[in-house]
Amino acid sequence: MIYIPYETVTRTLSDILVDRGFTTNRAAMSAGLFADANRDGVLSHGLDRFPSYLAAMEQGLVDPAAEPELIWNGGALERWDGRQGPGNLNARSSMERALELSDMHGIGCVGLSNTNHWMRGGNFGWQAADAGKIGICWTNTMPNLPPWGSTKPLIGNNPLIIAVPREAGHVVLDMAMSQFSYGALSRYSIEGRKLPVPGGYDEDGNLTDDPDLIVKSIRPLPIGFWKGSGLAILLDLMAALLSGGKATCDIVPNPISDTGISQVFIAFAPPAYPGLADRVIESLDVNNGENERAAAIRYPGRKTLENRRKSLETGLPVDEDVWKGILALT
Repeated sequence: MIYIPYETVTRTLSDILVDRGFTTNRAAMSAGLFADANRDGVLSHGLDRFPSYLAAMEQGLVDPAAEPELIWNGGALERWDGRQGPGNLNARSSMERALELSDMHGIGCVGLSNTNHWMRGGNFGWQAADAGKIGICWTNTMPNLPPWGSTKPLIGNNPLIIAVPREAGHVVLDMAMSQFSYGALSRYSIEGRKLPVPGGYDEDGNLTDDPDLIVKSIRPLPIGFWKGSGLAILLDLMAALLSGGKATCDIVPNPISDTGISQVFIAFAPPAYPGLADRVIESLDVNNGENERAAAIRYPGRKTLENRRKSLETGLPVDEDVWKGILALT
């Protein structure tokens, strides 16, 4: 692992994107979203994915110049067509529109169809929380997860993000419906590590902590077994219905990246309730009977904040081989 200043990473990625048809402003925004993922310790959905992002453009799956287009307005709910534009920029603009709608209606919802992989979905939860709003967003994916009771990948691992603003540090959940996302499996594989708990099945149907065997079998384990499977199905249905786009069963699998997918972005502008989020988080560290282990108690976003502080001091953590590969693209 090497550590690189944030500005160096964003400038390098931005230059590469400009060379591939991005405007300067859009290149900077997209590069920043990749850098933010590494800054926050989510390497699997940051620079690790940059080569596949470029490969999707080269194959014509992503149009670097395309921007979302409004196709239906229902007041607090709107539908937009992503027009196969860059997934992270489509998602950013969709959450921005949901935030604007929440200013007008108290709640704003954008259904986005015909878009591409958003890279790190958590970025858009943080975007909402930074604006002082509660944010919820999710995406469907190509079929990559077996529903409970099947061995065939018929549903998606459909990442879900929920964010609550808090002055001392936002509370942000970012999770896939599989115990480990495919990006996380890839990161464990790159680092030559086993998973901390079984994360899926091998081709013989045995539970395993080997990330490579899980990727080969395409049988990751749903979170909560049948509960995660059920939630994945409902998230897919809602994404397709609210956006007017494709459901997972309609999405053609692509070895490079998810394409032609559906997403939902919701922002709430709730009445002020001073101190509630702080009281909830503080309750996790006080009177828990294990005060000496309080720092080890996890809540969504805690590790992110710790990683962010460290990265801003030492530079962004980047896999050395990944960085070499990116520099070869300049």
